Amino acid sequence: MLQNGNGKEKAPKAEEEETDSPTAVNPAQPQQCAPPAADKKDAEPTHFSMPTYPKLDIKRNAVTDDYKISSQVLGLGINGKVLECYNKKTGQKCALKILYDSPKARREVELHWRVSGGPYIVRILSLYENMHHGKKCLLIIMECMEGGELFSRIQARGDQAFTEKEASEIMRDIGTAIEYLHNINIAHRDIKPENLLYTIKERNGVLKLTDFGFAKETTLHNPLQTPCYTPYYVAPEVLGPEKYDKSCDMWSLGVIMYILLCGFPPFYSNTGQAISPGMKRRIRMGQYEFPKPEWSEVSQEAKDLIHQLLKTDPNERMTITQFMNHPWINQSMVVPSTPLHTTRVLTEDREMWEDVKEEMTSALATMRVDYDQVKIKDLDTSSNPLLNKRRKRAAAGAKSGSTVCQSQ
Repeated sequence: MLQNGNGKEKAPKAEEEETDSPTAVNPAQPQQCAPPAADKKDAEPTHFSMPTYPKLDIKRNAVTDDYKISSQVLGLGINGKVLECYNKKTGQKCALKILYDSPKARREVELHWRVSGGPYIVRILSLYENMHHGKKCLLIIMECMEGGELFSRIQARGDQAFTEKEASEIMRDIGTAIEYLHNINIAHRDIKPENLLYTIKERNGVLKLTDFGFAKETTLHNPLQTPCYTPYYVAPEVLGPEKYDKSCDMWSLGVIMYILLCGFPPFYSNTGQAISPGMKRRIRMGQYEFPKPEWSEVSQEAKDLIHQLLKTDPNERMTITQFMNHPWINQSMVVPSTPLHTTRVLTEDREMWEDVKEEMTSALATMRVDYDQVKIKDLDTSSNPLLNKRRKRAAAGAKSGSTVCQSQ
């Protein structure tokens, strides 16, 4: 049973948001920095003023006074599980994340609270400090993201085509969230599909970024130095002892964009390890391809943007400002509505994709990877099991006279 905290006076209660409106009252939202409407699709770069941050408003009464907590697990973050809960007064469905109190947990709560009012970022509604099994815990009440993960949503489209133009719009939304973070010197450091969730299942659902367990402030005096990350979306500089900064988020954007446009990642582990030695080598060398037929109809502008995001030298990698100003993102060019192979590939390789996510979850549990202990072994394109599986299927289809790849 969760109990109230240390018996000290309560912090002033924050008004909880009951709507998804970005203008609703939120104590975590910097008052000088109103985010743009979630559905605003202008071509101009977004500008954010430097906000001032309110002090953490942590309630010390038992969370069960205000919320009915379900045993339904909504997800697993790197620092704790997320449960379904309901506001007793309003009936609003929310998400509850429970963290054992620690400096790392405090950092996660502080940074997520600070950016909670930002565009395309999951909002914190309330914070609690309670005792659980004799240990002090931090409890984060967040908006419930009922629309599911980014790629699960694309998988669920079935025969409905997913287009390059839609991929551009998704990347612009993700970029807007990262732009907000980077403009206030925060790096997320774990941008991956599982941390990109939709508010609702309907088509008008808003994609938002969550899980700030690896987030850190980045300043000239405090560069990121901790090699903790999620495989498949990790920048090459994180794999070595070099210092790294917000540019590692840009690398992750490149990997997500690559998957959106074809359905499989540019780098893949084939050894059962969360991050294979060969995959590590390919990441460091920036070795990836745009194989046919999945990339045959993708625009050159999209490929050029990926090249700029997946630069191995972080000093050469584009910044978030350059990303948001790129014609493919701000749509100053006409992004083609070309049907992509993404939905088909994600559906056909659903089992393989789930294996990838399981490996990533296992890696997250370790919190860190000692890169000096990773043995290097070559990995070439032919040993990529996702590509191999499709090539074999295509060959079998050709022999039988069937058409395997149908993007139209």
